[in-house]
Amino acid sequence: MKSSRCARAVANLGIASVLTVFLGACSSFSLSPSSPVATEPGVEPEVPATIRPDELVGKWGLASYQNPADRPRTEKMAVAQCKQPYTIGAGTAGGVVMHLADQATPQELRLKGSSGGKNYIGPSGPPGGEQDREVLSFDGRVLVTRFVDKDAATRYGNMVYVRCGPRA
Repeated sequence: MKSSRCARAVANLGIASVLTVFLGACSSFSLSPSSPVATEPGVEPEVPATIRPDELVGKWGLASYQNPADRPRTEKMAVAQCKQPYTIGAGTAGGVVMHLADQATPQELRLKGSSGGKNYIGPSGPPGGEQDREVLSFDGRVLVTRFVDKDAATRYGNMVYVRCGPRA
């Protein structure tokens, strides 16, 4: 009788141990997440650009460079292009009409600011999108941009727009 009590106690202890292990495993496995699920980062609030569309509307001489040391020479080349200027038009929805990379037809693009203080010109969407161009500098007379897309940036380089005559 004593051995049966001892066997029963050992069996109960064994069952308790096994249940403890299983319950521990159950608490680490759950169909509903116990930790917060990573969500998409919040959309950055829209920041206005520091450049107004009307500041860009007009006729521009256009040239490009890859090497920053070539910028002064490229600006002179852009001035020479005023014989056949690139026209930046006013859009109907408050943007500017320009070409996207590799697009034959110009379209209305938005001026977009970013929380980092940069300005972009591109289609609707968050600033710095693949089709955007970053405004590297603008003083009212000379605009320098570079496409965000690495392939387009390599092909087109830093685009230098020099205003032809007085502002439109």
